[in-house]
Amino acid sequence: MSRNVFDRRIASSYEAKWPELFEPAAIDPVVDFLAGVAGDGAALELGVGTGRIALPLARRGVRVHGIDLSPDMVAELRARPGAEAVGVTVGDFATTRVGGRFRLAYLVRNTIMNLTSQDEQVACFQNVAAHLEVGGRFVIEVGVPALRRLPPGETVRAFTVTPAHLGFEEYDVATQIAFSHHWWVTEGEVETLSAPFRYVWPSELDLMARIAGMRLRERWSGWRREPFTSDSGQHVSVSEKLA
Repeated sequence: MSRNVFDRRIASSYEAKWPELFEPAAIDPVVDFLAGVAGDGAALELGVGTGRIALPLARRGVRVHGIDLSPDMVAELRARPGAEAVGVTVGDFATTRVGGRFRLAYLVRNTIMNLTSQDEQVACFQNVAAHLEVGGRFVIEVGVPALRRLPPGETVRAFTVTPAHLGFEEYDVATQIAFSHHWWVTEGEVETLSAPFRYVWPSELDLMARIAGMRLRERWSGWRREPFTSDSGQHVSVSEKLA
Protein backbone atom coordinates (compact mmCIF):
# COMPACT_ATOMS: atom_id res chain seq x y z
CA MET A 1 0.00 0.00 0.00
CA SER A 2 1.37 3.42 -0.93
CA ARG A 3 2.30 5.73 1.92
CA ASN A 4 0.76 9.19 1.95
CA VAL A 5 3.54 11.65 2.76
CA PHE A 6 1.55 14.65 1.48
CA ASP A 7 -0.43 15.41 4.64
CA ARG A 8 -2.03 18.72 5.57
CA ARG A 9 1.33 20.21 6.62
CA ILE A 10 2.82 19.60 3.18
CA ALA A 11 -0.35 20.17 1.17
CA SER A 12 -1.05 23.60 2.62
CA SER A 13 2.46 24.82 1.83
CA TYR A 14 3.21 22.82 -1.32
CA GLU A 15 3.40 25.80 -3.67
CA ALA A 16 5.42 27.80 -1.16
CA LYS A 17 7.92 24.96 -0.79
CA TRP A 18 8.37 24.38 -4.54
CA PRO A 19 7.50 27.76 -6.13
CA GLU A 20 9.61 27.02 -9.22
CA LEU A 21 7.18 24.27 -10.20
CA PHE A 22 4.37 26.80 -10.53
CA GLU A 23 6.20 29.15 -12.89
CA PRO A 24 4.86 29.28 -16.46
CA ALA A 25 8.22 27.98 -17.71
CA ALA A 26 7.65 24.79 -15.70
CA ILE A 27 3.97 24.34 -16.51
CA ASP A 28 3.42 25.51 -20.11
CA PRO A 29 5.64 22.93 -21.88
CA VAL A 30 4.00 20.10 -19.91
CA VAL A 31 0.50 21.27 -20.74
CA ASP A 32 1.39 21.82 -24.41
CA PHE A 33 2.78 18.28 -24.66
CA LEU A 34 -0.13 16.62 -22.87
CA ALA A 35 -2.81 18.59 -24.71
CA GLY A 36 -1.25 17.52 -27.99
CA VAL A 37 -1.35 13.86 -26.96
CA ALA A 38 -4.91 14.02 -25.59
CA GLY A 39 -6.37 15.76 -28.63
CA ASP A 40 -10.15 15.65 -28.24
CA GLY A 41 -10.00 12.74 -25.78
CA ALA A 42 -10.10 12.63 -21.99
CA ALA A 43 -7.05 12.57 -19.70
CA LEU A 44 -6.39 10.78 -16.42
CA GLU A 45 -3.76 12.21 -14.07
CA LEU A 46 -2.25 9.85 -11.51
CA GLY A 47 -1.14 11.78 -8.44
CA VAL A 48 -3.12 14.89 -9.37
CA GLY A 49 -2.10 16.71 -6.18
CA THR A 50 -3.14 20.36 -6.00
CA GLY A 51 -3.96 20.48 -9.71
CA ARG A 52 -0.73 22.14 -10.84
CA ILE A 53 -1.03 20.46 -14.26
CA ALA A 54 -4.66 19.29 -14.30
CA LEU A 55 -6.15 22.78 -13.94
CA PRO A 56 -4.30 24.47 -16.83
CA LEU A 57 -4.82 21.34 -18.95
CA ALA A 58 -8.57 21.56 -18.30
CA ARG A 59 -8.46 25.24 -19.28
CA ARG A 60 -7.10 24.08 -22.63
CA GLY A 61 -10.34 22.17 -23.17
CA VAL A 62 -9.15 18.69 -22.15
CA ARG A 63 -11.52 16.68 -19.96
CA VAL A 64 -9.38 15.75 -16.94
CA HIS A 65 -9.95 13.34 -14.07
CA GLY A 66 -7.39 12.90 -11.30
CA ILE A 67 -6.58 10.26 -8.70
CA ASP A 68 -4.66 11.10 -5.52
CA LEU A 69 -4.00 9.32 -2.24
CA SER A 70 -3.94 12.52 -0.18
CA PRO A 71 -7.28 14.07 0.84
CA ASP A 72 -5.35 17.15 1.93
CA MET A 73 -3.81 17.69 -1.51
CA VAL A 74 -7.23 17.16 -3.10
CA ALA A 75 -8.74 19.73 -0.72
CA GLU A 76 -6.16 22.25 -1.93
CA LEU A 77 -7.09 21.48 -5.54
CA ARG A 78 -10.80 21.87 -4.89
CA ALA A 79 -10.20 25.33 -3.37
CA ARG A 80 -8.56 26.63 -6.55
CA PRO A 81 -10.32 28.53 -9.34
CA GLY A 82 -11.58 26.23 -12.10
CA ALA A 83 -11.50 23.12 -9.91
CA GLU A 84 -15.07 22.24 -10.89
CA ALA A 85 -13.75 21.28 -14.34
CA VAL A 86 -11.54 18.51 -12.91
CA GLY A 87 -13.03 15.30 -11.55
CA VAL A 88 -11.13 13.81 -8.60
CA THR A 89 -11.10 10.41 -6.92
CA VAL A 90 -9.25 9.87 -3.64
CA GLY A 91 -7.34 6.59 -3.71
CA ASP A 92 -4.14 4.72 -4.52
CA PHE A 93 -3.44 5.34 -8.21
CA ALA A 94 -1.88 1.90 -8.57
CA THR A 95 -5.24 0.22 -8.04
CA THR A 96 -8.09 2.76 -7.94
CA ARG A 97 -10.52 2.56 -10.88
CA VAL A 98 -12.67 5.37 -12.22
CA GLY A 99 -15.40 5.31 -14.84
CA GLY A 100 -14.88 5.95 -18.53
CA ARG A 101 -12.11 5.49 -21.08
CA PHE A 102 -9.21 7.86 -21.59
CA ARG A 103 -7.05 8.87 -24.53
CA LEU A 104 -4.25 9.88 -22.19
CA ALA A 105 -2.99 8.91 -18.74
CA TYR A 106 0.00 10.68 -17.23
CA LEU A 107 2.35 10.80 -14.25
CA VAL A 108 4.63 13.82 -13.83
CA ARG A 109 7.53 14.86 -11.62
CA ASN A 110 8.76 11.43 -10.47
CA THR A 111 5.34 10.43 -9.12
CA ILE A 112 5.77 6.81 -10.25
CA MET A 113 8.46 6.58 -7.54
CA ASN A 114 5.85 7.22 -4.82
CA LEU A 115 5.02 3.55 -5.34
CA THR A 116 7.79 1.97 -3.31
CA SER A 117 7.73 -1.61 -4.61
CA GLN A 118 8.10 -3.12 -8.05
CA ASP A 119 4.76 -4.90 -7.64
CA GLU A 120 2.99 -1.58 -7.05
CA GLN A 121 4.65 0.00 -10.07
CA VAL A 122 3.66 -2.95 -12.28
CA ALA A 123 0.11 -2.72 -10.91
CA CYS A 124 0.07 0.98 -11.85
CA PHE A 125 0.83 0.17 -15.49
CA GLN A 126 -1.87 -2.49 -15.50
CA ASN A 127 -4.33 -0.04 -13.94
CA VAL A 128 -3.50 2.55 -16.58
CA ALA A 129 -3.99 0.00 -19.37
CA ALA A 130 -7.44 -0.81 -17.96
CA HIS A 131 -8.42 2.86 -18.24
CA LEU A 132 -6.97 3.65 -21.69
CA GLU A 133 -8.77 3.23 -24.97
CA VAL A 134 -6.96 1.20 -27.62
CA GLY A 135 -4.20 3.39 -29.00
CA GLY A 136 -4.29 5.58 -25.88
CA ARG A 137 -1.01 6.87 -24.46
CA PHE A 138 0.63 6.70 -21.04
CA VAL A 139 3.09 9.56 -20.41
CA ILE A 140 5.61 9.40 -17.55
CA GLU A 141 8.08 12.07 -16.45
CA VAL A 142 10.75 10.64 -14.14
CA GLY A 143 14.40 11.07 -13.34
CA VAL A 144 17.10 8.71 -14.49
CA PRO A 145 18.65 7.22 -11.33
CA ALA A 146 21.69 9.31 -10.45
CA LEU A 147 23.89 6.46 -9.24
CA ARG A 148 26.38 6.92 -12.06
CA ARG A 149 26.83 10.56 -11.06
CA LEU A 150 27.66 9.79 -7.44
CA PRO A 151 31.32 10.02 -6.35
CA PRO A 152 32.95 6.59 -5.92
CA GLY A 153 31.86 4.96 -2.71
CA GLU A 154 29.22 7.62 -1.95
CA THR A 155 25.49 6.97 -1.56
CA VAL A 156 24.24 10.52 -0.90
CA ARG A 157 23.90 13.46 -3.29
CA ALA A 158 22.52 16.97 -2.92
CA PHE A 159 19.80 17.92 -5.39
CA THR A 160 18.80 21.31 -3.93
CA VAL A 161 21.01 23.75 -2.04
CA THR A 162 19.53 27.22 -1.47
CA PRO A 163 19.30 29.48 1.60
CA ALA A 164 15.68 28.35 2.08
CA HIS A 165 15.79 24.69 1.04
CA LEU A 166 18.29 21.85 1.37
CA GLY A 167 17.53 18.54 -0.34
CA PHE A 168 19.59 15.33 -0.26
CA GLU A 169 18.99 11.92 -1.82
CA GLU A 170 20.25 8.83 0.01
CA TYR A 171 20.45 5.67 -2.12
CA ASP A 172 19.98 2.11 -0.90
CA VAL A 173 21.08 0.06 -3.90
CA ALA A 174 20.09 -3.28 -2.35
CA THR A 175 16.41 -2.27 -2.12
CA GLN A 176 16.35 0.21 -5.05
CA ILE A 177 15.02 2.87 -2.66
CA ALA A 178 16.08 6.51 -2.58
CA PHE A 179 15.31 8.39 0.62
CA SER A 180 14.66 12.07 -0.02
CA HIS A 181 15.53 14.36 2.88
CA HIS A 182 14.38 17.99 2.92
CA TRP A 183 15.05 20.93 5.24
CA TRP A 184 13.19 24.21 4.74
CA VAL A 185 13.92 27.43 6.63
CA THR A 186 10.91 29.73 6.91
CA GLU A 187 10.91 32.79 9.13
CA GLY A 188 13.67 31.32 11.25
CA GLU A 189 11.91 27.98 11.71
CA VAL A 190 13.26 24.69 10.30
CA GLU A 191 10.83 22.20 8.79
CA THR A 192 11.85 18.71 7.69
CA LEU A 193 10.53 15.89 5.52
CA SER A 194 12.03 12.48 4.77
CA ALA A 195 10.35 9.91 2.56
CA PRO A 196 11.28 6.78 0.59
CA PHE A 197 10.87 6.52 -3.18
CA ARG A 198 11.57 3.56 -5.47
CA TYR A 199 13.81 4.70 -8.31
CA VAL A 200 13.24 2.95 -11.60
CA TRP A 201 15.29 2.57 -14.78
CA PRO A 202 13.94 3.40 -18.25
CA SER A 203 14.31 -0.20 -19.42
CA GLU A 204 12.40 -1.41 -16.36
CA LEU A 205 9.54 0.95 -17.17
CA ASP A 206 9.50 -0.36 -20.74
CA LEU A 207 9.14 -3.92 -19.45
CA MET A 208 6.31 -2.85 -17.14
CA ALA A 209 4.58 -1.35 -20.17
CA ARG A 210 4.96 -4.60 -22.11
CA ILE A 211 3.55 -6.62 -19.20
CA ALA A 212 0.48 -4.34 -19.24
CA GLY A 213 -0.04 -4.65 -22.99
CA MET A 214 1.63 -1.40 -23.99
CA ARG A 215 4.79 -0.50 -25.90
CA LEU A 216 7.16 2.44 -25.86
CA ARG A 217 6.41 4.93 -28.63
CA GLU A 218 8.85 7.73 -27.85
CA ARG A 219 11.24 8.97 -25.19
CA TRP A 220 12.60 12.49 -24.70
CA SER A 221 14.77 14.17 -22.11
CA GLY A 222 12.19 16.94 -21.57
CA TRP A 223 8.77 18.27 -22.45
CA ARG A 224 10.07 20.20 -25.44
CA ARG A 225 11.09 16.89 -27.02
CA GLU A 226 14.81 17.32 -26.45
CA PRO A 227 16.71 14.16 -27.50
CA PHE A 228 17.20 11.52 -24.83
CA THR A 229 20.88 10.64 -24.47
CA SER A 230 23.23 8.84 -22.10
CA ASP A 231 23.73 12.15 -20.28
CA SER A 232 20.02 12.87 -19.73
CA GLY A 233 19.05 13.29 -16.09
CA GLN A 234 15.35 12.69 -16.69
CA HIS A 235 13.02 11.42 -19.37
CA VAL A 236 9.50 11.86 -20.69
CA SER A 237 8.37 8.49 -22.02
CA VAL A 238 5.22 7.74 -24.00
CA SER A 239 3.76 4.23 -24.19
CA GLU A 240 0.80 3.15 -26.32
CA LYS A 241 -1.93 0.65 -25.41
CA LEU A 242 -1.94 -2.04 -28.09
CA ALA A 243 -5.29 -3.77 -27.65
